[in-house]
Amino acid sequence: MTSVAILGLGAMGFGLLHQTLFTKGFVVASAFDIDPAKIASARTFADRHAALGTTRFCRSLEEFKASAADADVMIDASSAIADSKAACLHVLDRGRHVFMMNAEADLEFGPEFLELARARGAIYSSIDGDQHGVIKNLADEVGAWGFKLVMLGNIKGFLDRYATPVTIEPEARKRDLDPRMCCAYTDGSKLSIEMALLANAFGAVCLRPGMLGPRIDHVDRVPAHFDLGRLWDGSSTIVDYVLGAQPDGGVFVVGYSDDGYHRKMMRYYKRGDGPFYVFYRPYHLCHVESLATIARSLAFGQGLLQPVRGRRTRVVCYAKRDLAAGSALDGLGGADCYGQIENEPADVAGVPICLSDGSILLRAIRKDERIARADVVPGPLLDAAV
Repeated sequence: MTSVAILGLGAMGFGLLHQTLFTKGFVVASAFDIDPAKIASARTFADRHAALGTTRFCRSLEEFKASAADADVMIDASSAIADSKAACLHVLDRGRHVFMMNAEADLEFGPEFLELARARGAIYSSIDGDQHGVIKNLADEVGAWGFKLVMLGNIKGFLDRYATPVTIEPEARKRDLDPRMCCAYTDGSKLSIEMALLANAFGAVCLRPGMLGPRIDHVDRVPAHFDLGRLWDGSSTIVDYVLGAQPDGGVFVVGYSDDGYHRKMMRYYKRGDGPFYVFYRPYHLCHVESLATIARSLAFGQGLLQPVRGRRTRVVCYAKRDLAAGSALDGLGGADCYGQIENEPADVAGVPICLSDGSILLRAIRKDERIARADVVPGPLLDAAV
């Protein structure tokens, strides 16, 4: 039986707690959230299920860190940055495995976490279920079939760069989501973060800041909307997305083969004439499939998705509206900025969206303008990372 400590009891963390009732081989040793109401709700749920009767609901981050260091695995299902870093470093330093559903902390601190995990003989990995993990699984399959990886792709249903927590609140409440996180999904920041995690695992590139993201009707039409013969250099994998395509909620990978027999059989299997082929999965199931991936990682001693290629991309702040000098940025999912993926190194260092909260603007910034580090007095998160 694998004991699990869960950091964060929002939509994903509570989902994991619930999923342990169905995915055998796991027991929740402890859980923590900074919101007492979420802890109370999770405790009420646990009280109704004998399998969760031994779960310890921690009253502080320090209590959780101590309990997580005694568990086999910690899953970060929070959206925290500083608390995530403190918990992950504490647990990894004690040789415990860490799996990330916190894409923001994963992007900013993943290389550091991976280095520590390797030194301590532990596994550090992004998790399956969210799009980047599902894409990684699909890409591994496509590569094993003998195709060169041309594009790793996400299918996004809706995009509004200028969404705010206020404008998105009705939709967030309908879906039982935190308005700021729902805003980060809607304005494309989370999309860029997920694709940056893939780029940092594969050594992939984006074709321009924010990617291209054409609107198409079905993912099968990707080769018709991306001039891959021109855009692909024959070796570097591209990260991108399509907007409004079917299957809604899916992911895709474009593979390339110029092998004659391969192409003959792809025609027979109704995958087209090639040489570019689209393979897709029509769904991703978040917490429902996450625990099964952890079980496989533990069985084989290998994480699913890791920043093994270092920081190949970052996600940088762009203004959602005109911003005045002296104003403090309100961070990921706020009303001030959206994040766009960029290749690293950029000519001028930008402010990472995940670390931007509390940074003070030294000059006025126009709507859609990129915010450079030289444009701000760093807030606490960015200052700690510099």
